[in-house]
Amino acid sequence: MRKLTLISIALLFAVTVSDAFGQGFDAAFGFGTVSSSAASTGACPVIGGTCTFPSLKGGLYPGFSADLILHRHLGVEGEINWKASQGLYGLQPYRPIFWNINAIYASRFTKNVGAELIGGIGAVDTRFYGTINYSPFAGYTNYTSSNHFDADVGGGIRAYFWHDAFIRPEVRVYFIHNNVEFSSGTVVRYGASIGYSFGGR
Repeated sequence: MRKLTLISIALLFAVTVSDAFGQGFDAAFGFGTVSSSAASTGACPVIGGTCTFPSLKGGLYPGFSADLILHRHLGVEGEINWKASQGLYGLQPYRPIFWNINAIYASRFTKNVGAELIGGIGAVDTRFYGTINYSPFAGYTNYTSSNHFDADVGGGIRAYFWHDAFIRPEVRVYFIHNNVEFSSGTVVRYGASIGYSFGGR
């Protein structure tokens, strides 16, 4: 509930700023999936012996994104995407959450077509469920988090279908640092979002 409140406040602030200064603001919600290399086996990093490292591929990933164009076609963008259902890491349920802050170049070429390119940094928070933990920020939770820094690049094509509402096929490539729990540190997310452009375009 707190995260939803913070997101709502951030969106309201961004819309207010875009109206006040004539800058562009876009918000979108979408669905996609991820692809990565197949599961692999190798030396266990902590306990020794041989371990199986599952793939991060598959599953439905809903997500939110928003951007604020600050100068001409350049701005900042933020997004969060998470696995809708829990996967199984052996017998332990888990859920990856990707969040990133990016630089964005967005341009509307015609009345009905636009495009965007993004690149930035963030993290993958993989939550492993089944244990009770306490955090001064989150309180008591039923999961432990494994966090890894990432960098991402990607883009999308915007097809405006009604006023400033658009559908956006999109792709992101995440380069995850030290992603030792899984088979690869490179993950591709692809999908589509529906969004709206406010002001300044």
